[in-house]
Amino acid sequence: MKASAPTLNNSFLSKVKSLGLVSQIIIAIILATLLAVISPDIAKSFSMLGSLFVSALKAVAPILVLVLVASSIANQKIDSDAELKPIVGLYLIGTLSAAFVAVALSFLFPTSLTLDIAGASANPPQGLGEVLSTLAFKVVENPISAIANGNFIAVLAWGLGLGFSLKHANDSTKTTMHDFSNAISSIVKIVIRFAPLGIFGLVANTIATTGFTALAEYSHLVFVLLTAMLIIALVVNPLIVFLITKKNPYPLVFTCLKESGITAFFTRSSAANIPVNMELCRKLELHEDTYSVSVPLGATINMAGAAITITVLTLAAAHSLHIDVDFGTAILLSIVASISACGASGVAGGSLLLIPLACSLFGINNDIAMQIVAIGFIIGVIQDSAETALNSSTDVVFSAAASHHLTK
Repeated sequence: MKASAPTLNNSFLSKVKSLGLVSQIIIAIILATLLAVISPDIAKSFSMLGSLFVSALKAVAPILVLVLVASSIANQKIDSDAELKPIVGLYLIGTLSAAFVAVALSFLFPTSLTLDIAGASANPPQGLGEVLSTLAFKVVENPISAIANGNFIAVLAWGLGLGFSLKHANDSTKTTMHDFSNAISSIVKIVIRFAPLGIFGLVANTIATTGFTALAEYSHLVFVLLTAMLIIALVVNPLIVFLITKKNPYPLVFTCLKESGITAFFTRSSAANIPVNMELCRKLELHEDTYSVSVPLGATINMAGAAITITVLTLAAAHSLHIDVDFGTAILLSIVASISACGASGVAGGSLLLIPLACSLFGINNDIAMQIVAIGFIIGVIQDSAETALNSSTDVVFSAAASHHLTK
């Protein structure tokens, strides 16, 4: 009889682990909400779990951006054939367009979030000129100081510099850089595995302190994110395809959403969806020499959904802190979000971990930026699934459109 208790406990833990991260997060949100309603004082005592999770994200994010960007560029093998150039161009145009749409919707439906700003600071710029000036000085900061201070602009600049410098390095150096990137990504995955506990603490403390106001804010944020992604999937992408093929784009768009987007929505991984996209390209009778490169490449740099996430959450942070954002600065944010999004693949929650980079444009410090990242994980049950579905299905949409253009 004594052996039955450990057996039951192990069985319970095994079942919880088998549910997967998304299900665990949903359970954590439900339990945290119930605890906050039943006993607010006890719920507040779990705030340490949320603080530890946010601190862990703060620790790992700068080094992740540096290594991920450097390794991605150093190991990137983009074929110089003319067939790939139009597809790469479409990927970049689509990602930038997504950021523009996100800016527009953020201005039309501004989002305010409840943040813990005690002891935090924000130094909002006074215009585009000051943003560019601050940007220039941040770029030239020492990389060690940049990582320690959370200066993501300098981290990105050093990552780009290292990446392009290592493009001509020998294969062993590139392999070492790739292995180092995988090692850092593994550490990030470990941190994210604790997301259910961190989110439990964040949700419990938030609802116990503010009631259900925060949940209403999150629903508004999800509305803006999903609306932007739907506009890209059903309006902007079809328009781009039409301009290239001069044919009705919706049969292709709906086919890709059905056969690629639905699978990607549940797997939440563009990389895991590559085999699905390759099979879809075969069904569409595209050139194998082209899609065998464009699909894996799209899983890396075609990140419209990530650009939307970075832009919307960054502008939500700015609005919550009453920072006025002019049009020029918003356009600059779109460009930064698009560039950042291209390095967001391969890591769960990768787009969320790049939000501090965009926040730094507005003088928003790392403490506040990481609170936004934590909110992103709370809504990630929906946001990340929709983001991946958009990214992955668009890989095939643009590959097919470009192939049609080349065969005319």
